[in-house]
Amino acid sequence: MPRAIGQRLIAFLRAVNVGGRIVPMARLRGEFTALGFTAVETFIASGNVIFTAPAGATAAIEKKIEARLQKAFGFDVTTFVRTAAEVAAVAAYKPFPPADITNGATVYVGFVNQPLDAAAARAVMTFKTPADDFRVNGREVYWLRKTRESDRPFKYISLEKTLKIRATFRGLNTIERLAAKHVSS
Repeated sequence: MPRAIGQRLIAFLRAVNVGGRIVPMARLRGEFTALGFTAVETFIASGNVIFTAPAGATAAIEKKIEARLQKAFGFDVTTFVRTAAEVAAVAAYKPFPPADITNGATVYVGFVNQPLDAAAARAVMTFKTPADDFRVNGREVYWLRKTRESDRPFKYISLEKTLKIRATFRGLNTIERLAAKHVSS
């Protein structure tokens, strides 16, 4: 396939294929294509869309996608767009010492639309417990979950309510796989 002209971007969609909000990946790709994006691909069925768009502000692209998906699916789909280079940087960032990521611990990345200021970063740290640790780096919140999901007191919605923002989380392993497979293409 010939390489598309423009910037390679990755959209992380909030609350897709959870809670009864089922979106077939073929239809999602079709909606992105209808927006004029090219080389559209999806990566696992959790709302990760890789595409090429003309150079421009990612905030405007996010709004364009959100409006289209609201119309197409009938519910809000908050969208977080990152450039390929930004996704590579997220995948490479090491927020926790390797010794802390043992015995089944999992690192998640939360995407938000704006860099969190010092007050917001302090608010994130109020969720820290012996089972959960956090780091903030720009527009990403890194969460180290040290226990099984059923044991965790932290809920994504708590972060959103506290900071009065929207966020979507992905496992760091998903981000690393996405970067390895799609960022250099």
